Amino acid sequence: MLKNVKLWIIVLISIASLLVITVLALRSDLIILDPKGPVGALQKDLIMYSIYFMLAILVVVFVLFAYMVIKYREHSKNNSNDYKPDMHGSTKLEIIWTLIPIIIVTALSIPNAKALYELKEPPKSTVDKEPIVIHATAADWKWIFSYPEENIETVNYVNVPEDHPILFKVTAADSMASFWVPQIGGQIYGMPGMVNDLYLQADEPGEYKGRNSNFTGLGMTHQQFKFVALEEKEYQDWVKDTQQNAPKLAEETYEKLMLPDNVDEMSFSSTHLEFVDHGQNSEYAMNIRAKYGVEVKGIKVKANGNEGESDVEVSNHGSHSSH
Repeated sequence: MLKNVKLWIIVLISIASLLVITVLALRSDLIILDPKGPVGALQKDLIMYSIYFMLAILVVVFVLFAYMVIKYREHSKNNSNDYKPDMHGSTKLEIIWTLIPIIIVTALSIPNAKALYELKEPPKSTVDKEPIVIHATAADWKWIFSYPEENIETVNYVNVPEDHPILFKVTAADSMASFWVPQIGGQIYGMPGMVNDLYLQADEPGEYKGRNSNFTGLGMTHQQFKFVALEEKEYQDWVKDTQQNAPKLAEETYEKLMLPDNVDEMSFSSTHLEFVDHGQNSEYAMNIRAKYGVEVKGIKVKANGNEGESDVEVSNHGSHSSH
């Protein structure tokens, strides 16, 4: 009797847990399943394919489990002559349960491998358009976007034209970060001293949330940016307005952006690529922090790289938005 009660308690707890998970899932904003571009759509298809595949496996396992429990349960009608305790091994079964995982892995690998090669190229829907190149640089804890062809730079927001391929060249000034815009596509890692290419495209005008999805310290929670898709004319007007009215990016101003902090949105009519390329120079940000005597992992360093008190005090959490 006690065993049956425990079994029913386990069943009820399991059902209640599933109901809670289902309700929370329905109330959550599953933006990754609402893509607004071809890259996001392809990634959504891969996610749903994997989910359906795993659900099918789950159903088969549960059916086989129920069959075994019912068929081989202890029962008075069971014939004791059918019980063979000395039986050992089954070549047929071992071949079957070795082949099944191979088939599962193959079925999951083929579409993923095809998608990996497809995502290395611009979206096919706009193959006739030349991709716009944007350098995306992560720095604790902000995103810096450089438009080398337009000679403009933005901080914590990026504007792109709709229905146009964008080639993001993702890197980092300090900590390894992960560039991700859930509704558009991603994610891809940015690391100091190297550049990773990522093609994205927004098919609908709108403002989408982007972020660093990698843990990089105290302020990474707020290392977010706006991905804004504009109509072509609106985008060209924004480019001209920024080129004409935004201030030039001075190296001193850019140095302050290398300090670990969260900042507001900024716009400039020149880029930091004129004086540093983080894809080639992996030590620039650390040298700047040493120059200003900023604490790195609790150690305050001098400009000469030695530990100790610095001649120039700079707060880790002060606002740099005014620079």
